[in-house]
Amino acid sequence: MSTTVETNKAIKGGEFLIRETKAQEIFIPEEFNEEQRMIMQQCKDFLAKEVWPRLDEIDSMKDPKLMPSILDKAGELGLLGTSVPAELGGFGMDFNTTMLVAEVIGAGHSVAVALSAHTGIGTLPILYYGNEEQKKKYIPKLATGEWKAAYCLTEPDSGSDANSGKTKAMPTADGKHYILNGQKMWITNGGFADIYVVFAKIENDKNLSAFIVEKSFGGITMNEEEKKMGIKGSSTRQIFFNDCKVPAENMLSERENGFKIAVNILNIGRIKLGIAALGGSKQTISIATRYANERKQFGTSIATFGAIKHKIADMVTKVFASESAHYRAGQNIDDAYNAFVAGGMDSAKARLKSLEEFAIECAILKVHGSEVLDFVVDEGVQIYGGMGFSAEGPMDRAYRDARINRIFEGTNEINRLLTIDMLLKRAMKGQLDLMTPAMAVQKELLAIPDFGASEEEGIFVKEKKALNNLKKAGLMVSGAAVQKFMMKLSEEQEILMNLADMLIEGYIAESVILRVEKLIALRGEKACGIEKEMAMIYLHYAVNKGAAAGREAINAFAQGDEQRLMLMGLKRFTKIDPYNLKDARRKVANHVIEKGEYPF
Repeated sequence: MSTTVETNKAIKGGEFLIRETKAQEIFIPEEFNEEQRMIMQQCKDFLAKEVWPRLDEIDSMKDPKLMPSILDKAGELGLLGTSVPAELGGFGMDFNTTMLVAEVIGAGHSVAVALSAHTGIGTLPILYYGNEEQKKKYIPKLATGEWKAAYCLTEPDSGSDANSGKTKAMPTADGKHYILNGQKMWITNGGFADIYVVFAKIENDKNLSAFIVEKSFGGITMNEEEKKMGIKGSSTRQIFFNDCKVPAENMLSERENGFKIAVNILNIGRIKLGIAALGGSKQTISIATRYANERKQFGTSIATFGAIKHKIADMVTKVFASESAHYRAGQNIDDAYNAFVAGGMDSAKARLKSLEEFAIECAILKVHGSEVLDFVVDEGVQIYGGMGFSAEGPMDRAYRDARINRIFEGTNEINRLLTIDMLLKRAMKGQLDLMTPAMAVQKELLAIPDFGASEEEGIFVKEKKALNNLKKAGLMVSGAAVQKFMMKLSEEQEILMNLADMLIEGYIAESVILRVEKLIALRGEKACGIEKEMAMIYLHYAVNKGAAAGREAINAFAQGDEQRLMLMGLKRFTKIDPYNLKDARRKVANHVIEKGEYPF
């Protein structure tokens, strides 16, 4: 499915910073077709029947067969084979449709974690890197859930620095097997998995290799289930490989290609985690809104209070904006995939290449989606008041389960650093021309500001100028930081995180503006009043956050006249016309309160 129009040149990953995107070029969730909406409803029905009534039972982990049985039912519905081609027993859905499934299932707490680990990091390494024999042997059974999968990368001394793992794979004298020895930890689905994708170094190799390991091979032991803050129903074990004998043909891809497999699979995991977090956010908003409507204080529903409306509006607006960016990026990935396949590339390679192309966006969305969820559950607790702090209420589980998402798939700090690192590396390789627009911003900084009124007409003209200026602010600060520190910029992590925040907010704000602009073109401005208010609320939030991040970065490395000039430029580039955000929030909140749930 692709609704984007053809442009002269397909957008590249990270290029949003220096290229104007038109509303008709992006995909918006309102364009999902009837089949996709049926899939969405099927996922909701699965949660309502199999998951939500059993949350306490799932979290207790008294029955070790419960989670595998729930995954079996998901397999019967086809929810484990959404990314798998039809010829291997799956449904071969496009990327944005698999995103939709991940979003809805994201409201399933521990089940969402188990299911996403199985379908993502458990299955996709074999699907995308396995040879034909490996794919035929393993993928059909993983697609149905007959076999469950886990991913064994993290070790006690290697988390973010995954390539420093100490697990060893030694070839036997006859070359027919590898003997695995080592320890893995925080392994999701570890307690019941049949198949493990295990990363280890062969002999004294510098880089990891990957292996498909069946539990039946023997030599595998594990600790008891980890006691965790949240996602208590998710099986999390330490796994020990003690002279585990793995057939040589079970090496995945080539020797020392494991680190690349891990990195590319994590690109998929990041954007899928972000959209799943939004599914959890929507469910939390619906629960909190219903409670606000029912809870009476001072003789009236607390939903009538301005402070509560402020919270509901901000919760909904941040979810709506983040969702806009997720499906925008998802369609970019789909379009790149289709172009690679049309050019003759193998399907699995094309999928990896398309995800690698938009790795910057995947990192951005992992950070944003997980932090939106944290914001939403925190405000959900606040709306519930004292009952929010009670383990008897629904916010207890929502609050605890949300916290892991800022650590999963690379911490948010690592992902912030990655966004800037990947952007600068692409510029150095000539894949993105950041220099030309950065130099143009420097010239504009020294020129007399243009205070003339815009003669352009149309929706969001001033807002798009504010967005463009926010991008200029990011280019200005980033360019100055690069000039200041050169190759040592990687050591200035605080500044890099400031730059990442400017980049993230620019992308999310642009995405929600474009979504609403396209929606207005489809439905008319009168029918999109609430969506327009959300776009305005988020734009002001993004500009203010970008300005704060920019100031902090400038003050960290610039002094004297350079500092004053840059701060003046930042002020100019983050100027935005006043807007009555209180009234905007009330309009949004009143709409949500009337519907009694997240309605978009």
